[in-house]
Amino acid sequence: MRAFTFPGQGSQAPGMGRDLATAFATARLVFEEVDDALGQKLSKLMFEGPAEELTLTANAQPALMAVSIAVLRVLESEAKLDLGKHVAFVAGHSLGEYSALAAAGTFGLGDAARLLRLRGNAMQKAVPVGEGAMAALLGLDLAAAQEVAKAARTNPESGADEVCDCANDNAPGQVVVSGAKAAVERAVEVAKTKGAKRAMLLPVSAPFHCALMQPAADAMDEALAKVRMAPPRIPLVANVTAAAAHDAATISKLLVQQVTGMVRWRECVSYMKQQGVTQLYELGAGKVLTGLAKRIEPDLAATAIGAPADIEAFAKTL
Repeated sequence: MRAFTFPGQGSQAPGMGRDLATAFATARLVFEEVDDALGQKLSKLMFEGPAEELTLTANAQPALMAVSIAVLRVLESEAKLDLGKHVAFVAGHSLGEYSALAAAGTFGLGDAARLLRLRGNAMQKAVPVGEGAMAALLGLDLAAAQEVAKAARTNPESGADEVCDCANDNAPGQVVVSGAKAAVERAVEVAKTKGAKRAMLLPVSAPFHCALMQPAADAMDEALAKVRMAPPRIPLVANVTAAAAHDAATISKLLVQQVTGMVRWRECVSYMKQQGVTQLYELGAGKVLTGLAKRIEPDLAATAIGAPADIEAFAKTL
């Protein structure tokens, strides 16, 4: 049994999607449709950079989705993939959830691109630059990381409560915290006293997946209410519940909750394995989720599909 996963922010890099566009007309059509939907030559930025502009949240999010859907469409045209027949679940890490839903037919491609552009802008605007931060706590399990986050919330000078939430439970021993910059900096120091192997601030532009993102959640609630959403052709394993979701109304609510909620990726992967999935394929740019899957469930076969050769290899498995 197969499941498809879709990467989140951080997997972008100049050159992404270029080989696909060169090799397959189907991929070129995806990139052209996203360019048209955004009124921007995003594909040129993806293929050529510069990296600083591609990394901007409002560009990275639709760009990563575009590459993932290009891979899917090429699999459908070249490998004769039938998503409903050959795949049991889709799941995506943070913005990758929109890629997963575009793959499953819940969103049209243009709508997914516009939603991610809006999401990226809303997340960036929610917290002024420099006021928020995120940090990776390595070597601590979720329970220990939650204790660290709780301990870091109180400002020792003023006694005020500041936001510090667990944002991503990525894999055993890899939890990310997010919130007010001072609180996250305290969490890094607290984690070192609690046995973390490493604790370090991440180079991000905003504190994603924490309570400070509420303005962005409100913006997505309003935007999603205006977009046509169909039931997914196959179930989505949702970030915030780590369980299957089947209907559009529920999925819309989960996408809003996801903006401020924790990405329960470790549990998502384990859930799919418990449901009988034996093969996990990461569609799109990079191999981050493939690496995490091997740490979460070592006996689960995990493979990244992003290049023409990967597509050729996958076709032989159908």
